[in-house]
Amino acid sequence: MDPCQELNDKLIQKKYNVRLKDVVKTFTKRLFYYVFDEHENELQSLKKTFLEISNNLDINDGETIWKEFQGKFQGIRAKLDLDAIAVVNFDPATKSLEEVYLACPGFYAISIYRLSHELYVQNVPIIPRMMSEYVHGITGIDIHPGATIGDSFFVDHGTGIVIGETSVIKNNVKIFQGVTLGGIQVKKSLESTKRHPTIEDNVTIYANATILGGDIVIGTNSTIGANVWITQSVPENSLVTYQTEIKIRPKKNGIR
Repeated sequence: MDPCQELNDKLIQKKYNVRLKDVVKTFTKRLFYYVFDEHENELQSLKKTFLEISNNLDINDGETIWKEFQGKFQGIRAKLDLDAIAVVNFDPATKSLEEVYLACPGFYAISIYRLSHELYVQNVPIIPRMMSEYVHGITGIDIHPGATIGDSFFVDHGTGIVIGETSVIKNNVKIFQGVTLGGIQVKKSLESTKRHPTIEDNVTIYANATILGGDIVIGTNSTIGANVWITQSVPENSLVTYQTEIKIRPKKNGIR
């Protein structure tokens, strides 16, 4: 038998504990709640669940990982408060911080990203992706936990946003629904390279813009208009728009 085929057969036959998806879903929700409403007894329960998940995934040093992760909670909360303030300051439809914390899907997606990212930088396998896929299913916002995102990040509406693993987003960036920060090609050989763009400070990217490539930099203070397709860097203080002709004319008789 072909050795590759034999290996594939073994992988297919291996039993994967897919029910962990439900455990991680509950863990992720409770972790989000804890960051905003700390209770010591809840922290112990979260730790126990994390260790159970780690054990099921054959992740070593679960105690050490959790201790380091727990030490990041205060800093994560501080970053999330800056994200929430950015929403209130920019979005005319949002009236209060309470509304952001309780009813803003973009903020929820960012929150789970910031939590999962801390596990990602600790080189914890699988769990960060499971957390991000949970919130992706809830909000329609797909932020890879490996992305690097600065302070005061604002996602408006959010549905359909895709932010790839090696994306770098700096401070005070605003992104609208349908935006893709992606790779210009998909090859397994590019696994260890920067495949996704860099977005500098104070950039706004409007709906359905697509920005592709690891060498692409969108310069500081630039505005990217809706529906544009970008595969080259944009200088700072630029306005990028897609122009199309829209005609408005009277209807002919019989046309509805």
